[in-house]
Amino acid sequence: MNRASSLIALVAGVAGLVAAADPPSAGITNGLIKAKICLPDQEKGFYRSTRFDWSGIVCQMEYKGKVIYTPWWYKLDLMTYDFGYDDKGVVSAPFTAMAGPGEEFNSTGGPLNFADAPFGGTFIKIGVGVLRKPKEGEPPVPPRPAPATPPAGAGGGRGGPPGGPDRYDHSRVYDIVDAGKWTVKKNKDSVEFTQVIDDKADGYGYVYHKVVRLIPGKPEMVIEHSLRNTGAKPIVGTVYNHNMFTPDGGGPNKDLTVTFPFKVTSIRPPAAGLIEIRDNQLVYLKTLVDKDRGTANPAGFGDTAKDYDIRVEDKQSGVGYHVVGDKPLSSITVWSIRTVQAVEPYLSYSIDPGKDYSWTLHYDYFVNPPRK
Repeated sequence: MNRASSLIALVAGVAGLVAAADPPSAGITNGLIKAKICLPDQEKGFYRSTRFDWSGIVCQMEYKGKVIYTPWWYKLDLMTYDFGYDDKGVVSAPFTAMAGPGEEFNSTGGPLNFADAPFGGTFIKIGVGVLRKPKEGEPPVPPRPAPATPPAGAGGGRGGPPGGPDRYDHSRVYDIVDAGKWTVKKNKDSVEFTQVIDDKADGYGYVYHKVVRLIPGKPEMVIEHSLRNTGAKPIVGTVYNHNMFTPDGGGPNKDLTVTFPFKVTSIRPPAAGLIEIRDNQLVYLKTLVDKDRGTANPAGFGDTAKDYDIRVEDKQSGVGYHVVGDKPLSSITVWSIRTVQAVEPYLSYSIDPGKDYSWTLHYDYFVNPPRK
């Protein structure tokens, strides 16, 4: 086995990148919504890469016989950068293969301690664990494509790879040094997660608590979070929810709308010919097909939590959701392809040692008569 093959095999084993046939999960219901919550497991988990939070993954949800969340790829491929296509459908790299309202934490210059860590040192990805910074000259997995310049008017979304091991790249697979201590409590209508990290070498520690709960008698889900800083250094960063929405098991159709409580502005226009700004809405101009990529960077929100109030409706299938957060937005990104639509609202936090930060997301789901 050559060096590149050896590295790929090692990283695949360490970061758990081979798809699990039957990952650990918990089924929850409130009599209206049925959801499958995939659980953290470094050996067999649904998601075992190093980008997204391992807890609270709603990998399948149905309401009134309609699919709300489901995987948007049909196959995982370690050597694919981000995602791609073949004759059968969409292929995803393991690092980006998240379903449902998956979340990611970052900080200035990358995750906690990444900028300060030496090559080969450690840094912290909240919801994943303590990771190793690559050694100087260490090749990335998956391999990087040649840098590309996005076309004019392409809008926001996923740009080219950011560079070598001295810069954080969420698409790169990092070795997991310590996944921390995970505790999971399962109930009929909720699942509760706790991750404890104590990284004394880097001066960081935290207790991360998350509850995914279905509300009795209503088509509603609440995601409650708290993050307690148990280390010696402040925890400063951002967290966003990727909201991998797959209405009726597919992606965005013509006239899908994303509605905000403010007039939408944008420094860069949305993807030309695919999405248009109309007052307080983003409107899809066509059903996404083939390799269409609908992106946008909506702005115009204020500095209070009242603007974290977003409604997404796929009018052709009638499926939609309304999400409200209790903290101010710091930014928003929209990304979509033919199999998934994602509105990504960001929050910012600064937590001193011994202090807590908490936030809650409240989802309402609905199925309206489809447009004919």
